[in-house]
Amino acid sequence: MKKILFLFSVFLMCAKGHAADSDWGKTGHRATAEIAQSHLSKEAQKAINDLLDGHGLAFVANYADDIKSDAAYRKYGPWHYVNIDPEQDTYIEAEASEDGDLVHAIRKCVKVLKDKSASREEKQFHLKMLVHFVGDLHQPFHTGHSEDKGGNDIQVRWFNDGSNIHRVWDSEMINFYQMSYTELAMNTGRLSKKQKASIQKGELLDWVYESRDMAEDLYDGVENGEKLGYRYMYDHMPQVLAQLQKGGLRLAKVLNDIYS
Repeated sequence: MKKILFLFSVFLMCAKGHAADSDWGKTGHRATAEIAQSHLSKEAQKAINDLLDGHGLAFVANYADDIKSDAAYRKYGPWHYVNIDPEQDTYIEAEASEDGDLVHAIRKCVKVLKDKSASREEKQFHLKMLVHFVGDLHQPFHTGHSEDKGGNDIQVRWFNDGSNIHRVWDSEMINFYQMSYTELAMNTGRLSKKQKASIQKGELLDWVYESRDMAEDLYDGVENGEKLGYRYMYDHMPQVLAQLQKGGLRLAKVLNDIYS
């Protein structure tokens, strides 16, 4: 019995560690969703309120991670990221992963939500997934290198604790900042209408390339085994906040376009 309990505790710790490496983390995803919620059109608000039975976007923002523990949803794992060969420079659909990727995922969700013949259950599922995936897109290491699993294999020290650069961007900086998702959503910076329009400009692949270029800069700025802390926070937390805000504004644009 003691051995079983020990193995179970190890399993829980491993599961927790894996979850931390997946994306923005719960707080970041909810902040992005909360920002999107405040920029929805009346038509989108009404449609989403009905589809989610009165719940807001932040309530479902982590659904795509929550279902990872269910083997029935394992096929959606590759939908959380996209890797573009640096030598190609552009996303080539014919060479995309057969299991799907982040680009495929977002396009699929939008298609289902626009499909008048799709069932309510299908639309609920794909709306929840879309909220999460647009958030993932703006965590730059979700467009990182396949050989290092989007930075998961680049080991660093976060203050005195072992971590990796992907996890630092997922959750370490946000958790260290010690703000709730609503506080983050309210403190990402004031933008003019022109600035908001500029952020929402373009389409999915434009946003993918922007995130990928940011990831490349971040790769250049860290070494395996490096100790990160206050200085890294000072240099990069403004970028984290900006990415959360961009994700929220662009998610709102996608949803407003669907329900216009």
